[in-house]
Amino acid sequence: MSDRAQAVVALGGGHGLHASLRALRLLVDDLVVDQLTAVVTVADNGGSSGRLRGEFGVLPPGDLRMALAALCHEDHWGTTWEAVLQHRFAGQGEMNGHVVGNLLIVALWEKLGDHVAALDMVGRLLGAKGRVLPMALTPMDIHARVRGAVRHRPDLVTEVRGQVEVATTDGVIESVALDPSDPPVSREALAAIADADWLVLGPGSWFSSVIPHVLVPVLRRALVDSPARVVVVLNLEEQPGETVGFGAADHLAVLLQHAPDLRIDAVLVDSGTLAGEPDDGRRLHEVVDAAGARLVVAALRADDGSARHDARALAAAYERIVVSSDDGGR
Repeated sequence: MSDRAQAVVALGGGHGLHASLRALRLLVDDLVVDQLTAVVTVADNGGSSGRLRGEFGVLPPGDLRMALAALCHEDHWGTTWEAVLQHRFAGQGEMNGHVVGNLLIVALWEKLGDHVAALDMVGRLLGAKGRVLPMALTPMDIHARVRGAVRHRPDLVTEVRGQVEVATTDGVIESVALDPSDPPVSREALAAIADADWLVLGPGSWFSSVIPHVLVPVLRRALVDSPARVVVVLNLEEQPGETVGFGAADHLAVLLQHAPDLRIDAVLVDSGTLAGEPDDGRRLHEVVDAAGARLVVAALRADDGSARHDARALAAAYERIVVSSDDGGR
């Protein structure tokens, strides 16, 4: 068991990373974690983010905004600014669908000319309990090899390009890649990974938010070389369009297919995900054992019927993993 607070880097994007950061922020409050950093996917090409990316040539700000919102404290200041950051304009004009936080982030990028400095400034305004950094310093596109996306041609493999298109494909994704394939990465992100006690991958859109982190060469080397322990958090269920037919074992197997050199120490899965799926449970144990990791099973699903992780349950599972390790990290 560790006798000191831990440094944690969480990697992902969208709602999955938001849930993970919500949980880890609670451990900052409880002094289990003293340094919390989010490294966020920057390949979104849809919605407000896609429009701003197309118009200004900037990183898509949406997933970065959601990560910052997740780190807001639950006091009046934090909840107020979180609501402002997440406010989406309605109406019939050009502002329809844009989000306040996206506009604020892009404005600071233009004003300061520095991605990291701007995000740090937003974090200070919010009183964020951690730091948010982009996965890369240039906008990226995801493209996937997809089988069966063409009607009446189930065996035909085609390429689907764009995060939105990949996330909503009708076919079965076989692999994903990034363009550019070797983007620049901030020194702050690399330093955080090198200094971490724990690295957390997932949950989230598996092919478009989680796996991209192991496809950036500099980032992947940093993950592989880091002395930190790696925790993979599996999704609660398949995602329509992206992981149709995937069980828990499939999520882990495809991550390892894209990053066979990644050392994984713990795999966290929801107990309800495995309930009634004994074959998937057996396969998951096999994949976890082959990876040399340990499997941690806990009730993680929110009780509102949605396919989302409960922040407090996830925080308890993270704390269990951290404090039950032999040395609490490195």
